[in-house]
Amino acid sequence: MARYILVLLLGIVWVAAPVFEAPADTPIAAQRQEQLRHMLKHDCGSCHGMTMKGGLGSPLLPEALAGKSDDELVAVILDGRPGTPMPRWHPLLTAAEATWLVQTLRRGGVDQ
Repeated sequence: MARYILVLLLGIVWVAAPVFEAPADTPIAAQRQEQLRHMLKHDCGSCHGMTMKGGLGSPLLPEALAGKSDDELVAVILDGRPGTPMPRWHPLLTAAEATWLVQTLRRGGVDQ
């Protein structure tokens, strides 16, 4: 019975987590920023190119992102693009972290 309750509670947390997520303007700790930079270089870079100039995925340079809103880019990061190799990162990233990634890319990338 206790195991059933634990599984049920974990399921509720999994479903409710997006509702209780921190706002997109929540500050990102320095250690997490380093993890996110690593993600940009290695995870994003594996498709978008190590220099973000494009590859399997589109370029992520500031000029390529200029015509897109932050909200649109955050949605793509969190929800992915169905029918393409772009995965849904929401299980691993918060909206605040996705916003931080967008702002970092708009400033020119990961080596700042």
